[in-house]
Amino acid sequence: MAMMLDDEASDTELIGRAKQGDRDAFGQLVGRHYDFVYRVAYRWCGRKADAEDIAQDVCVRLGRAIRDYRGGSTFTTWLYAMTLNAARDLARKSARENAKTGAYSSHALIVGQAQAAEEGDPLDALWAAVRLLPDKQREAVLLVYGEGLNHAAAAETMAISEATVSWHVHEAKKRLKTLMRSAGEV
Repeated sequence: MAMMLDDEASDTELIGRAKQGDRDAFGQLVGRHYDFVYRVAYRWCGRKADAEDIAQDVCVRLGRAIRDYRGGSTFTTWLYAMTLNAARDLARKSARENAKTGAYSSHALIVGQAQAAEEGDPLDALWAAVRLLPDKQREAVLLVYGEGLNHAAAAETMAISEATVSWHVHEAKKRLKTLMRSAGEV
C-alpha cells in the first residue's frame, strides 16, 4: 500500500510522526492549524500584533507539548485550550508590565478600541464589547459564538461543566446587552 501524500495525511498521522521527531510532519501540523490559532487569539485579544505573538507562542509551546498529547480530546480542542492559556499568559504579562511602569492607560485603550469599532462595523463593536467581559464569560462567548462550538465542546475546552458554560453565556449576554445599550448599539 502506498504512503499517503503529506497533504492528505490526517492530523492523527502527523501527530504520531511529530511525536517521533519528524520536523516536516510537525511543520505541516502547524501550517494546517496556524490560521485557526491566530483567529482564536485575535478574537480573544482584538489586536493583530498580540494575536501574532500568541500564535507564535502556541507554536513554540506545541513543539514542546506535542509528545504529551494523548488524544483524549480532539486536537483542535487541545489547541483551543493551549491558545487560550497563551492569551491569558500574555494578558497577565501585559498587566504586570503596565503596573511596573505605572501606565494605567490600558483601560483607556480598550474603551478607545470599543469606541473606534462603534464607528465602523457593528460586529467589530460587538467583539470589542466581548473583550470587556470577564475572562470566563469572554472565553465561553468566543468558543460558542466565535468558533461555533456547542456547549459540550466548549465545556471540554474550558475544563468546566456544560451547565457552567451555559451560565457564562447567559451572563455574558446580559452584560453585552448593557454594554451595547450604553454604547448606543442596541
